[in-house]
Amino acid sequence: MKKEIPLVIKRLKKHVKGYPVPVVTEISHEGNPFKVLISCLLSLRTRDETTAKASERLFAVCEDPYNMAKLTIPRIRNLIYPVGFYKTKAMRIKGICLELIRKYDGEVPNNLDELLKLNGVGRKTANLVLTLGYMDPTGLCIDTHCHRIPNRLGWINTKNPHDTEMALRKIVPKKYFLSFNDIFVAFGQHLCKPISPRCGRCPVFKYCKWPKKDDVRH
Repeated sequence: MKKEIPLVIKRLKKHVKGYPVPVVTEISHEGNPFKVLISCLLSLRTRDETTAKASERLFAVCEDPYNMAKLTIPRIRNLIYPVGFYKTKAMRIKGICLELIRKYDGEVPNNLDELLKLNGVGRKTANLVLTLGYMDPTGLCIDTHCHRIPNRLGWINTKNPHDTEMALRKIVPKKYFLSFNDIFVAFGQHLCKPISPRCGRCPVFKYCKWPKKDDVRH
């Protein structure tokens, strides 16, 4: 099975080239780890199109922790609405900016352990900052798609994204860590969906061990 993993990843990478790039990845092209961090926080439990518009409004006002920390929480709230949990996120964004200024001289840490010390930053966000913000090849970001699809494929048998990350680190070649999230998010959003996946169009159908795949093939 381990021998199949690089082949499957390569096929999926080729397949998703025509799909839209995840919004946080698009923002990361600016090479700004702070923007990656904030847009990732906004993206949690939020659709990409909503995240994109909220990020655009917020970054049009300020693009660094020093100026963002000067905004009031109600102002941040208004700028990021209607992202999911916008009230909580507004408070976290303000708090994180203050933390970055106080503890890190306004710089986003490029270390997983330090990123996890920031209030509201979990492993998914921290790994995404490493991979997209710093191009760190040790980062492996696992969101709901990256958790669901490897389980469907039969690579792993895990119950949550944390366990999935730990399991995948043992079997996925490190050279695929940087691109793993982009590939599987795009594939999960457009083809291997949580409900009614389009198995009949799947480029890796024959490698998939999901027992229900034949029921939805057509």
